Amino acid sequence: MNIKNISTEKRNLNTMKIDKASSLEIAKLINNEDKTIPLAIEKELKSIADAIDLGYLALKNNSRIFYIGAGTSGRLGVLDASEMPPTFNVDANMIIGIIAGGEEALRKPIEGAEDSIEKPIIDLQKFQFNKHDVLIGITASGRTPYVLSGLKYAKELGAKTISISTSKNSEVGQIVDVKIEVITGSEPITGSTRMKSGTAQKMILNMISTGVMIKLGKVYQNWMIDVRSSNEKLYERAINMVMEITNCSREKSIETLKKCEYSPKLAVIMILKNVSLEKSKKMLIKNNNKLSEVL
Repeated sequence: MNIKNISTEKRNLNTMKIDKASSLEIAKLINNEDKTIPLAIEKELKSIADAIDLGYLALKNNSRIFYIGAGTSGRLGVLDASEMPPTFNVDANMIIGIIAGGEEALRKPIEGAEDSIEKPIIDLQKFQFNKHDVLIGITASGRTPYVLSGLKYAKELGAKTISISTSKNSEVGQIVDVKIEVITGSEPITGSTRMKSGTAQKMILNMISTGVMIKLGKVYQNWMIDVRSSNEKLYERAINMVMEITNCSREKSIETLKKCEYSPKLAVIMILKNVSLEKSKKMLIKNNNKLSEVL
C-alpha cells in the first residue's frame, strides 16, 4: 500500500513548528486550517444536493439510509444516525450507522477491522439491507477496504450508493452513484484525519440528513417542528414553538400539546385550524405530513 499520494497523508507546511508553539499559537494554527473546510465543501454542494435527493426518495418510499465507515468516519456516521430520532422524531431504523468492529469500536480501536472485506457484507445483511435502501460510505482516504466492499455489495444488489471522502480521485468515488470529494488537504498533524477531514465529514453528514428531514416535512420554516419532547428542555422548546407560531398563550400551548402527546406540529394545526386531534392528523396525511401545506 502506498499512502504517499493521499492528500491527507501529506505534511502541512503551515504547522511544521506546531510542536514548539504556545497554547494560543496552537489554537490559532488549527483554527486557520479549519477555516478552509467550508470553502472546500462549497465546491461539492451539487453532489451533496444529489445525495439529499437520493436519501429523501428512499425514506419517502419507506426504505432506509445506511452509513458505513471505519474509525472516525464510522463514529461520525453512527453519531449522525443516532441524532435523528430525538431531533426529528423518526424511527431509529430509518437511518442506521454501521462501524467496522461494531459497537465496541465506538470507544476503542479494533485492530484490522477496517481491512475486512467480508465483515461489511455480514454487517449489512444483519439489517436485511436491500436494493431499495441507500448506502453512504464514509472514508477519508477513499480506499478503506471495509467501506469499498460494503459499497460494492450494495451496488450488486442494485441499491443507490454515495461516497464521502476527502481525497482526490478516490477509489470509492469510482464505484458509486454520487461521489462527494471534499479536498481538505494535509492535516495540522500529519495523517490525523480526525481533524479537518473529520470536521468536513461531520458537516456534510449534517447537510445530508438535515436536508432529507426538511424535504420530509420535519421542519416548518426553520423550526424543529417534529421534535421529540423527551426532556425538560425539549418540552419547553415545544411549548415556545407552538406559542410563537400560533401567537397563543402559554396555557393554551400546554393544554393543546397534552392532547396530542406533545407534538408541536399537531398542536399548531389544532389551534390555527380549530380542529380536533383526529382531524389534524388526517389533514397532515393529506398534505404529505408538511405543516406548511396544511396551513
